[in-house]
Amino acid sequence: MDEPFNLKPSRSRLTSLDALRGFAMFWIIGARDIANGLIGLGIPRAGALADQLTHSEWNGFHFYDLIFPMFIYVVGASLVFGIRRRQERAEDRRAILRQVLKRTILLFLLGIFYNGGVSQPDLVSNLRVMGVLQRIALVYFFASVLVLTTSIRTQAASAVGLLVAYWLVMRLVPVPGFGAGVWTPEGNLVKYIDMHLLPGQLYWDTWDPEGILSTAPAIATGLLGVLTGHWLRADKGPRGETLTKGTRASYLFLAGVAGASLGLLAGLVFPINKSLWTSSFVLLTGGLSAALLAVFYWLIEVRGRGRWAFPLVVIGLNSIAIYLGVNVIPFDEITRRLVGGDISAMFGPGRAFFEAIFQFLIEWLALLWMFRRKIFIRL
Repeated sequence: MDEPFNLKPSRSRLTSLDALRGFAMFWIIGARDIANGLIGLGIPRAGALADQLTHSEWNGFHFYDLIFPMFIYVVGASLVFGIRRRQERAEDRRAILRQVLKRTILLFLLGIFYNGGVSQPDLVSNLRVMGVLQRIALVYFFASVLVLTTSIRTQAASAVGLLVAYWLVMRLVPVPGFGAGVWTPEGNLVKYIDMHLLPGQLYWDTWDPEGILSTAPAIATGLLGVLTGHWLRADKGPRGETLTKGTRASYLFLAGVAGASLGLLAGLVFPINKSLWTSSFVLLTGGLSAALLAVFYWLIEVRGRGRWAFPLVVIGLNSIAIYLGVNVIPFDEITRRLVGGDISAMFGPGRAFFEAIFQFLIEWLALLWMFRRKIFIRL
């Protein structure tokens, strides 16, 4: 069997999860610039590809809208493996909870740092409290607490309950001046709550796409990952049958297709919208994430064909490090100093594509250096 770069799959860690995490991060740290560079080369449909690597303006769905919820989905699946590993070592639940809380606070603070930290004048009004890492921190905390304190059935019921409750609240609670069930950029309840309750700077001045109310369905996204993690660790099926890896992959793929289809249907009554993180958006992206994970799992864990995923695993094992790194390290300036000017000008219309590829290569080589030296920044 072709073992993937000496990382053996086990009940405590899955290479396919690391690869899918890296796949999500790839689109954030390099793919958009590469796709935009293809436009200069005159590649057919390059413009359509670049458009898919932008967020939809409001209702609707682009491929790039999948990346953040897919990462949260992987966080949910991965935390099951981490918590169960510690429980199998007979660690005290309170000790695990303390570690969860510590990681949550650290990740939340890193999110504030990513958003500019305390560098802005008038700290109270300019500090952005919520953001991408902060949302991941909150999802991680609440999902971990549920895994530690409740049954799998309760975790599933919690995911369903959050999605139904969010839809009902958004449908029935009136917004002053607009009424109930208004999901426009100006009149939705998410904006109203953020504008009145969320302190500091908001991403869109009057509301935040990672704000207060929309964090609830994001937790449901994490719980879909949690349920997947339980499934991938299970030895027995719901009827007591022995599960093979192939069976796990097949059922996960079918569940993903069903979830995505349900999300499209739900979108008829609750529009698919990333900014609001609507319940239909959760189902669609959760389903697509499950189907993608099933493909990765089948190729790597079932078929043992994992060498193709090595570049993704290198990214996935240090995803937080590179996410912060591209924010504080001027990789673009380093690229210009190394290959800018006359060197990149030699590529003519392909100059932007060449520079994007080179910058991504620098970022990946930095991660490879960390990987080879077993430096993994995990919170």
